Amino acid sequence: MTTKIIGIAGSLRAGSYNAALLRAAVSLMPDDSVLEIGTIRGIPLYDGDVESAEGAPPAVLALRDQIASADGVLIVSPEYNNSMPGVLKNAIDWLSRQSADGPKTFGNRPFAVIGASPSGFGTILAQNAWLPVLRTLGTRQWFGGRLMVSRAGGVFNEAGELTDEQIKTQLKQFMQGFVGFTRS
Repeated sequence: MTTKIIGIAGSLRAGSYNAALLRAAVSLMPDDSVLEIGTIRGIPLYDGDVESAEGAPPAVLALRDQIASADGVLIVSPEYNNSMPGVLKNAIDWLSRQSADGPKTFGNRPFAVIGASPSGFGTILAQNAWLPVLRTLGTRQWFGGRLMVSRAGGVFNEAGELTDEQIKTQLKQFMQGFVGFTRS
């Protein structure tokens, strides 16, 4: 049986290091597993009035369906001002809104967080900021490894391909560990 992970990059920028890290992970998945990329593009700012009048937007419903069909979720989060990016937090807020779908979307689903940053500190503060949010949503967080790519400008080429062999090895090991966790 194939294990399916949904990966979500927390940046909308075309040249995002986090989107590049997510794309690199696709090719480094263990046998009998697949990493499908989800997107937060098109998700509007959360507005309770819009939700009441129209329900969740199509982009939210599409991502919710992807997550519901997955064995686990990989968040690839940049760090903005020592915390998580607002666009990704907004998407998670939309996804958590309808209580009937909450357990289906998040409840006991394995989640892992990685990230890349041009700074020397990686994304440790963003990853830490995600922990209480994911705990509140009832996810099963994987703590078997951490991957914080610092100085990301030096590990990707101009085409956004991961060129650093050490980071490739770490990413491959991370994905093997996370997939194993989702199967337990």
